[in-house]
This record gives sequence, C-alpha cells and structure tokens, in this order.
Amino acid sequence: MTTRKNIFLTILFLAGIFLAAGNTYAQEVTSKIAASIRSGNAKELSNYFNQTLDLSAPGSEGTFSKAQAEMIIKNFFVKYPPSSYSQNHQGKSNDGSQYAIGVYKSGNTNFRTYFLLRNIGGKPLIHQLKFESEDD
Repeated sequence: MTTRKNIFLTILFLAGIFLAAGNTYAQEVTSKIAASIRSGNAKELSNYFNQTLDLSAPGSEGTFSKAQAEMIIKNFFVKYPPSSYSQNHQGKSNDGSQYAIGVYKSGNTNFRTYFLLRNIGGKPLIHQLKFESEDD
C-alpha cells in the first residue's frame, strides 16, 4: 500500500512541475510577443504565429497564412511605428487558451490590441491578433 501511495504522490508532484513549467513558458511567450509589438518587429512576432490566424489591422481583416500575416503586420508597423505598447490585461479562458489586451501607441494614434494564444503541438501560438483604432 505504501508503494502505491509513494508512486501516486510522485506522479502528482511531477504533474505539478509540468503544469507550472507550462504556465511559465506561456507567460514567457506572452512577454516576448509584447516585446515584439513594442519594438515593431514583425519578423520576431511572426515566430509566434500559427500557420493560419485571424488578423485584424487597419485595411486588413480576415484569416491569413503566417507569411501573409507577417507582411500585413510589417506594413502596419511601417505605417504606424510604435511609440509604446502596454499590456493591460491577460488571462486564460476555460479551454486553456491565453489572451492579452493592451494599447499600442503610434504618434497620436492609439490601437486597442488583442491576441489569443492556443496550444498547437504543445506550443502556445497566436491564433488571433487584432489592432483596432481607438480613435474611430
């Protein structure tokens, strides 16, 4: 009986470690995504794109391939170079997806920014990304 109890406790302990590591990795990814947005680095940001993603930016809205989305975001950053980006809220939905909401500033223009991460193949990837002008 003691052996079963020890095995159970060991499994429970290891599961806790893996869950904590997964949350830490997802938070690290969220921080790297925020840094990419803050610096206007479309190439770095695209490293976290799913193979297709829902994207909304001024002049573009729809489902795009990773390569198309990178070009759209690159053009967005050229047209609206970053002054700052602050992440105001982040959380987790019931299905395990993670999201973050922030404000991207370019000159006098503010964009409400939202991204949704889903685990694809064990990695959190951007499934949805939105830059919506707050000035409209």
